[in-house]
Amino acid sequence: MSISNDTTEFYDSIAAFYPYFYRDWETQLQREGLGLRTIFRNRGVLRVLDAACGAGTQAVPLAQLGFEVDAVDPSPGMLRKAFETADEYKVRDRIRFHRADFDYLPEVVKPPFDAVVCKGNSLPHLLTDAEIETAILTFYSLLRPGGTLVIGMRDFAPFMEDRPHFIPGIAHENEDGSEFITFDLWEWEDGPPVIATQNLFIVQGKAGRYETIKRQVKFRPLSTDEVKVVLSEMGFEDVTDQPDRWERVLVARRPLGK
Repeated sequence: MSISNDTTEFYDSIAAFYPYFYRDWETQLQREGLGLRTIFRNRGVLRVLDAACGAGTQAVPLAQLGFEVDAVDPSPGMLRKAFETADEYKVRDRIRFHRADFDYLPEVVKPPFDAVVCKGNSLPHLLTDAEIETAILTFYSLLRPGGTLVIGMRDFAPFMEDRPHFIPGIAHENEDGSEFITFDLWEWEDGPPVIATQNLFIVQGKAGRYETIKRQVKFRPLSTDEVKVVLSEMGFEDVTDQPDRWERVLVARRPLGK
């Protein structure tokens, strides 16, 4: 099955800017690593698959903490940024990088894994029920019995009634006095299913000379409750849901003996 929503162009185009989407990139990496280590505690996790690694936001700090990491992403631009991040933090030799989307994970990695991580709001890029169910079944198949799945995503439930059009982003002032500013304009299609299109605007410049770029990507605005139901239907147990800054983190376990 081919995935209906190709996000590669979007992520290739923003990869170089990715650290600027966080108030403090280094602190974000530390938080991601420590947060995942807390989740993995007492679960026997050594081998981790980062199924949507992006710029290395989870893979790099996990490698720093001593986990054995396979990191996968469909975007060549994001993978290049992840290589740079891994080099910067001196863990390039501790991460195996692969280019693939969720459909092709079984072809590029060697299971079983103790944990599969899918953060950064990646799962909601899948637009159909069949794609979502197939991805979760793939994660299940790549885990050892008793293995842990971690999904980080925006909970779109609060957005569904008001369907906001304007969502503010972040603003940075660089050492040379230039500014980096982001904001979103969202479009909503009733469906079914409901589809949300993010129009990301990036504004850069200083002293009255600014340039703006616009990039667009689609989401299936899922609620975490919807995903928890699918996880249970696909065979996962002990499904929990906890806040993590702008994301919510779903944690589930593949049953022992299955």
